Amino acid sequence: MSTPHGGFLKFAVVFEGGLLLLAFGFGGLAGIDPVATLRFDLDGLVYGLAGTLPLCLIFQWSYSTHVASLREIKQVLVDRLGPFLAACGMADLLFLGFLAGVTEEILFRGFLQPWFEANWGWLGGLVFSNLVFALVHWVSPLYALLAGLTGIYLGFALDVGGERNLLVPILIHSLYDTIAFRAVVASYRAGFSR
Repeated sequence: MSTPHGGFLKFAVVFEGGLLLLAFGFGGLAGIDPVATLRFDLDGLVYGLAGTLPLCLIFQWSYSTHVASLREIKQVLVDRLGPFLAACGMADLLFLGFLAGVTEEILFRGFLQPWFEANWGWLGGLVFSNLVFALVHWVSPLYALLAGLTGIYLGFALDVGGERNLLVPILIHSLYDTIAFRAVVASYRAGFSR
């Protein structure tokens, strides 16, 4: 018998795995290797770790603010994800953060951004890939806007240091998601309400 915790993890693996299938399937059709720019090197590690800090600071501010529209987003996240994430241990949250970071970055920065760039240049690639990123993360119009802006940040991070490296946005996205998941769990356990 499957537990809600186990069912949630299985759903996450299937959903995020589907994103990998899309990236490699469409990448194969378009002649784009979604992991062609993935390099495991010290520069990528340093840029990825350092690049996580600004997003985490913005998240911390937005998560603790009294701005009504941001508190509504927090409430939606706590209500929708809190019960599932609270059943997870720290290892599970780390797994989920890295699962989302790796798969989504391979799709959005590894395939979609270069594919759009081939047709509309660097700026078009950045904008169009993150319009799709925003739509996929639609919870509300404001949340989609924030997701799109985060995607643009990740798109810039892809090219930080002068040489494209997919490791940088993967690390930023993965660590950010893990920290955000932990914050949702803490809010859920504390009984967050508007």
